Amino acid sequence: MIKIIFFDIDGTLVTKHARALDSTKRAIALAQSQGILCGVATGRGPVHLSEQIDSLNLDVFLTYNGQLVYTNEQTIYERAFSKEIVEELVDFADEGRRQMMFGGRTRMEGSSLMKFGQNRLAKKLARFIPSWFPVESFKNLMVGLKPKKDQCRYHEMDILKEKIYQCVLLSPEEELGDLKQQLSNCTITRSNPYVVDIIPKGGSKLKGIKKCIEHFGFSLDEVMVFGDNWNDVEMLEGAGIGVAMGNAPEGVKSSADFVTNTNEAHGIYEALRHYNVIKETADEN
Repeated sequence: MIKIIFFDIDGTLVTKHARALDSTKRAIALAQSQGILCGVATGRGPVHLSEQIDSLNLDVFLTYNGQLVYTNEQTIYERAFSKEIVEELVDFADEGRRQMMFGGRTRMEGSSLMKFGQNRLAKKLARFIPSWFPVESFKNLMVGLKPKKDQCRYHEMDILKEKIYQCVLLSPEEELGDLKQQLSNCTITRSNPYVVDIIPKGGSKLKGIKKCIEHFGFSLDEVMVFGDNWNDVEMLEGAGIGVAMGNAPEGVKSSADFVTNTNEAHGIYEALRHYNVIKETADEN
């Protein structure tokens, strides 16, 4: 019996317009009415999270790819980088003049370009970027525009005095292997073609889920998860029921127990009906 459901956000819980379908809202409400907890498992941080999930009334929030898990009442689990690893990441970003964001409990700071990319307007604009967009060339262009006098911009940020749970780096897909070698003291995962998420070594959404269900007294067999990208694979494989969205890459789909329709076509509602978690007919309006 399913007792808790986790949803990835982008490409899963919300549409390309950053809105939850009415069928998704109904599905969550029906699940909660049966005593099932519903939450997000996302690479995003707590900053403006309510806006990112279209103000859905959820029970638990697993953020920064599992590094910070909380409810509205309490923190369940948190794991931040050590000060030494933060220094390594700052050195990497400054010496390579890379576009990087540093995620704390209440804010994300760093690259002004990437900070713009976190807001709702940027998400709306992003859907017009074609699949052939040259991320590598774009990254090199942004690096080239940075003057040498700005080379140590990250070392002076106030946020570095706080706990840092995740860094987000503008990075093309083809350099993932090199990054894993260069930043071997961290775990690197990808949730879209343009950036990688850098988290403490060994961290993952699944690890955050395990800490969360330990708090509530549930087992993995009682967990259902929904995801659509590579940073969801481990939780799709490890949860009692792993559901991949129809818009997921084929490699992600192969990790799931079930492939549902897309995030634009009532995928969440249909999967919950398929597993008899909810029994009402979907509202297609």
